[in-house]
Amino acid sequence: MPRLLIVDDDRALCGLLKDYLEREGFVVDIAHDSEAGLALLHNPSTRPDLLILDVMMPGRDGLDTLRELRLKHRLPVIMLSAKGEPVDRVVGLELGADDYLTKPCLPRELLARIRAQLRRNAPATAGSMQVGVLRLEPGERRAYVGEQELTLTGAEFQLLLALAQRTGELVDKATLTRMALGRELERFDRSIDVHVSRLRHKLAEASTQSPRIESVRGAGYSLVAGAA
Repeated sequence: MPRLLIVDDDRALCGLLKDYLEREGFVVDIAHDSEAGLALLHNPSTRPDLLILDVMMPGRDGLDTLRELRLKHRLPVIMLSAKGEPVDRVVGLELGADDYLTKPCLPRELLARIRAQLRRNAPATAGSMQVGVLRLEPGERRAYVGEQELTLTGAEFQLLLALAQRTGELVDKATLTRMALGRELERFDRSIDVHVSRLRHKLAEASTQSPRIESVRGAGYSLVAGAA
């Protein structure tokens, strides 16, 4: 059964989510602060398949925790926050969160987001894909520019794969949201834009010959092979 880790100082909410998610077939561990959460995450016997991380916590907050986590771990992360401002969502995504939900959220909606992330991080059977110097290995969920491996989150890999599968074509943001995040595009949702921004930086940093992600304002994005 997939293992989830919820890190949130709201004990009542944690209890509610734990009961609900366990009835849906998950193993659920709980931590009420960042230090306890990181200890569970680093322990091989309790290492989760997905992390649900609250932004506002005493001591080290969720954003600082995410920043440290992304130095070593690629597991999917869904952020929870009582702060619903778009800038807060953007900051979480820029630091490497795969998805973001505003509290209060329905357990059923969180469940749908969890299942979508786990599906998109499951091992794939497709063979390797090459776009110029970029090579994608869907079976291993790894991406390389030349011999250099890119450090990507699950959402970033899925987004890059979705664009690579339609190299040179314009892919609208609604389609990319479904393919990369496993959900529908929401009004004022900038999640794909933030993930694209991070991908552009990582591709450019790896090589000047990397494929480029080009945008058409209000329409979507396309992946264009770099110069040979």
